[in-house]
Amino acid sequence: MTTLEIRLIERLKQLPPDRVAEVVDFVEFLAAREERAAAAARLGDAFAEIDALGLPPLSEDEIEAEVQADRQSRRQGA
Repeated sequence: MTTLEIRLIERLKQLPPDRVAEVVDFVEFLAAREERAAAAARLGDAFAEIDALGLPPLSEDEIEAEVQADRQSRRQGA
């Protein structure tokens, strides 16, 4: 365990339970923010990979046809 971790644990032991709960909430908030940042980075990477394919964008009619085909496939599978 690092010196910082030991100091943190010692400080936590000195706090009343309601303050410890606040610390836990804050740590969970920070972890969630990191997870969102990582997900955003992965999404950006995926968009870059798609863009690198150089494919023309789909028209609204093509998108609608894809949606309808998927819906039909789901209906048949259900």
